[in-house]
Amino acid sequence: MTRTLGRILVTGADGYIGAVLCPILMEQGYTVIGLDTGFYRRGWLYSDGKPRPMILTRDHRNITVNDLCGFDAVVHLAELSNDPLGENDPDLTLAVNHRGSVALAEKAKTAGVPRFVYASSCSIYGAGDDTWRTEESATAPQTAYARCKILVEQDVKALTDDSFTPVFLRNATAYGASPRQRFDIVLNNLCGLAHCTGEIRMTSDGMPWRPIVHVRDISAAIVSALRADPAAIAGEAFNVGRDDGNYRIREIAEIVGRAFPKAKITFGSDGGDTRSYRVSFAKIRRHMPDFECTWDAQRGAQELAALFSRINLTGTEFLSDPFTRLKELRYLQDTGQVDQSLFWTEAAPAA
Repeated sequence: MTRTLGRILVTGADGYIGAVLCPILMEQGYTVIGLDTGFYRRGWLYSDGKPRPMILTRDHRNITVNDLCGFDAVVHLAELSNDPLGENDPDLTLAVNHRGSVALAEKAKTAGVPRFVYASSCSIYGAGDDTWRTEESATAPQTAYARCKILVEQDVKALTDDSFTPVFLRNATAYGASPRQRFDIVLNNLCGLAHCTGEIRMTSDGMPWRPIVHVRDISAAIVSALRADPAAIAGEAFNVGRDDGNYRIREIAEIVGRAFPKAKITFGSDGGDTRSYRVSFAKIRRHMPDFECTWDAQRGAQELAALFSRINLTGTEFLSDPFTRLKELRYLQDTGQVDQSLFWTEAAPAA
């Protein structure tokens, strides 16, 4: 029997996905409390008029069992969130993404939270041939970020029992509009380049495969995971996306080119990126039949083209630190606002 969960803690609520997900949950009647470190709050690309939850400015590594009491579910988005950022300091990535996330799940279980929805990633499939990857396929992580996703899945799955239902959503690479926009993911980046420079510049030959999924479809998958019968999802991993959302990178560039017809597409050499994978999304359709992807890449590129035109996105905004995860964290560290462990420092006293 499907159970609707009511009071939800969303970590990373002020992030790229969280800024889209939280209003969706609130509009559907959930009581949402957000948790976020606030690293990226300087970056707010546009206002959408949506409701926003109360946000606790806390690091998920500092959450206590008492903080989690009374919640019906935790949706855990808050990690160091992409491959370049994870590689910047692999030991720190392990502390935040692996140990921090597992500790959060353990505390949630102790607090009696019945459901834990974890945002994993298709990047765990890494490098390989053109065969389709399923949730049972061997993994080949190429980065600290992807390795941590595998470790969290393994460790948190071991916590599964009749009272605690963790579920792992292996999202394809996200794209699409969010007030807390990101320009360091492929389709969004190419759209920004097309709008601001008139050129879709590829540093590689564009031959690697990559599955992509709209941020609103990721949000829909999370809603489905909150509603699903525990027997259908407990301890299970699900690829999130659509089968026709697997593209070679050069195909994504061509889709962007159709949305920005004045932009010129250029390709580089191989570039050395070994990540290439095609992913099957059949399992999530079997276990969560109410889930459906409603966006495709062409519609997503057109959405961004219309948004950038409406807000008159400038090259300065596109390149600004808050919309690229690694650049913003380096800025916060270089200015002494966060320490080497990514905890906020106290403000310097006035002279």
